[in-house]
Amino acid sequence: MAEPTRVLIAADKFKGSLTAVEVARHVAAGLRRAAPGVVPVALPVADGGDGTVAAALAAGYGRREATVTGPSGRPVTAAYALSGDGGTAVVEMAEASGLRLLPPGRLAPLTATTYGTGELVRAALDAGARTVVLGVGGSATTDGGAGMLAALGAGFLDADGRPLGPGGGALAALDRADLSGLDPRLAATRIVLASDVDNPLTGPRGAAAVYGPQKGASAADVAALDAALARYAWLLDGGRHADAPGAGAAGGLGYGALAGLGAAFRPGIEVMLDVLGFRAAVAEADLVITGEGSLDEQTLHGKAPVGVARAAGGTAVVAVCGRLSLDAATLAGVGIQRAYALTELEPDLERCVAHAGPLLERLAARIARDYLG
Repeated sequence: MAEPTRVLIAADKFKGSLTAVEVARHVAAGLRRAAPGVVPVALPVADGGDGTVAAALAAGYGRREATVTGPSGRPVTAAYALSGDGGTAVVEMAEASGLRLLPPGRLAPLTATTYGTGELVRAALDAGARTVVLGVGGSATTDGGAGMLAALGAGFLDADGRPLGPGGGALAALDRADLSGLDPRLAATRIVLASDVDNPLTGPRGAAAVYGPQKGASAADVAALDAALARYAWLLDGGRHADAPGAGAAGGLGYGALAGLGAAFRPGIEVMLDVLGFRAAVAEADLVITGEGSLDEQTLHGKAPVGVARAAGGTAVVAVCGRLSLDAATLAGVGIQRAYALTELEPDLERCVAHAGPLLERLAARIARDYLG
């Protein structure tokens, strides 16, 4: 008897409409409807940003929670994922310091803190983790990771020897950075900075200039934050890591992880594919379906679908998405044979978002007819 056809569904979320887990569920339903003998295997993926913990949980990691300091200073409940053997933790900084945690209409570009992210890392250490995958993205903060480091024992003092207040704005008064009090367990812990952002810390492509406005920063705020981050970098490590890939991620938290914690930067999707066991799963697959909400120019720069396609080896890869703005040649160049967009079925974007699940099932049925017939 012939082996059943196995389809690996390794797609990211459709931001604003479906989580990665929901995408996989709808694709699987559409495949089964059109090709009852197919075996869909769900492996939701993420690129280090929002949804990273959810992807790890879907792959079998255990959910842990901790009460930590949110970006505005108020307590929040944040989740992280812990491997079955307890050795690896997946920490998503947006769980503790994300933009979504601020009250509606109350952005805090100068004062939002990453202190809670440091507390979440500490909780992972308390649980026994000795590898911490730090997924960054969706932050409310531009404090260079100073809050995170402070929660882990670092000291940031002004000229009078007083601890600085929260947020990137306070770094303008920084006189001394002291890492001697960092949690000693960090020396024996592997920290992996997982991000799809390779921006430097400062300058026109830096954390404040590129991402500050979406966190509520005015032009004057951006200039002040950029100068404050430059001062911070000089006092922390002579600026040695300020231009390193990933330093500007999550309002400069990437820099804090690189310079303060000795983190190693890797593209988020590569890290997560390792964490999720993608190589073993793809070895048994006849077809891979990947995707995200919008397949566009940004997809080509470290996003999940391209990472999945590159890691798929010789297995055929197709993609699903909400909107598509890449041509067939560009897709083929990154290893995606064909892309199927929800807008092919429903051109109205509002209706497309509202009915994304059923539309995705129809696309999956089309894929079954095209590739599994």
